[in-house]
Amino acid sequence: MKKVLVTGAAGQLGQCFQKIASEYPNFEFIFKTSAALDVTQEAAIRSLFQQEKIAICINCAAYTNVEQAETEVEKAFEINATAAGKLAKVCAENAAILVHFSTDYVFDGTARKPYAETDAVHPINQYGASKLEGEKQIQQQLEAHYIIRTSWLYSEFGHNFFNTIRRKASEGNELHITTAQKGTPTNANDLASFVLKILTLEKAHFGVYHFSNEGEATWYDFAREIVEISQFQTTVNPSGFYQTKAERPEYSVLSKEKIAETFGLEIPHWRESLRGLIAKI
Repeated sequence: MKKVLVTGAAGQLGQCFQKIASEYPNFEFIFKTSAALDVTQEAAIRSLFQQEKIAICINCAAYTNVEQAETEVEKAFEINATAAGKLAKVCAENAAILVHFSTDYVFDGTARKPYAETDAVHPINQYGASKLEGEKQIQQQLEAHYIIRTSWLYSEFGHNFFNTIRRKASEGNELHITTAQKGTPTNANDLASFVLKILTLEKAHFGVYHFSNEGEATWYDFAREIVEISQFQTTVNPSGFYQTKAERPEYSVLSKEKIAETFGLEIPHWRESLRGLIAKI
């Protein structure tokens, strides 16, 4: 039985892995919150790997506050880049596989068709830059890696756009949501499920992949769908205004051709996945 370490286990993606862990009895999961395992501390990572004989590390530990990253640049890079490199180094020492999550924000948003893994990267904010540097550090130190770029993650867990819209709509607030960005909302439960499925295949197709739900939307489209499916009596208004410290890519839809061809797994449309999640909760 392979031991699978999941770092950042208290975050939304980490909780999605915890939710489905029992469905994969061939894996023995070790869930570590950021408080229990500080991924910036290489000695602590190495000690855990040697003690538990970790075969696979799924790194859900990340600095995800896009706005705050503009002022906390050093902290964002320490967690998203330097720590990723340390995990890769320890994985290499222990012949372990690393699954790491990156972002659509490694792109500048000037494209008008879905970004492929081979397209030029050019982050326009510090969060995207820190995630790109993490990709590079992993690639330099470890061959046995899956770097999975994803976009607009949401779930029933934690602080995210989905939960914020549902809370505000339930309180009867009128909503004004930007149409200035186009991407793809991605159910973090789908991402977690996909990762565990590809790990059970035991095919060493290592490298960079894009995973999001299918289709594309603006944040306004996403909010309107959340409200309609949830049957909240709230008005959702489109807004072109969207003032932030961090610049966002206008278009960041990811192409899933490579991941679909490599692993032969179907990816649901974002509306379908959203509907399914709301029905469950």
